[in-house]
Order: sequence, then C-alpha cells, then structure tokens
Amino acid sequence: MSDDEETDDGPAVELGEGDSVAGAPLARVSSRLTWGIEHSTIVEREGDSDIRTPDGPQPLADLMADVDVPYFEHRREFESAVRGVLGDGPVATE
Repeated sequence: MSDDEETDDGPAVELGEGDSVAGAPLARVSSRLTWGIEHSTIVEREGDSDIRTPDGPQPLADLMADVDVPYFEHRREFESAVRGVLGDGPVATE
C-alpha cells in the first residue's frame, strides 16, 4: 500500500452486539505454552483456564482428564487431542 492511498480507520470486521461467549478459545490457551510439553505440566499451568465447548465453558483440567497422551511434541497434537474430547458443535453464548 502506498502513502497516496486512503486508509480506513474503522475495524476490519464489524462486531455484533449479540451475547458474549464464555471461556477462552483452545488456540488462545495453547499459544501460551511452549512445545514439547508434558500432559501434567499443561494441567499445572493452564488447568484452571475455562475453554469454550459446545456444552459451555469447562476447565482445561477436566478436559485433559480424558486425554491419554503423556507428552505433546507439537501444538497441533495437543489441540487435536483436546478437540477429540470436547467434541464438535456450536459454542453456547451467555
């Protein structure tokens, strides 16, 4: 973009005024961790974080209780394992 072009100072995406969504996206929580990491270290550091799920927000520690992987080499490995537990579907709003 050159200096001669006009810029729009408004937001790139218009935000609605609907209900908010409780809990944090899984990707936000996983971005705070360094990979590779042990299952127990994730629970220790981020276990209290509420994750958005189709059934409403749930503590990550509760979701991790159903994950049988002891060590995650990569972020995508972790996210895939947790998504396998939390399931698919629309996330509930408040």
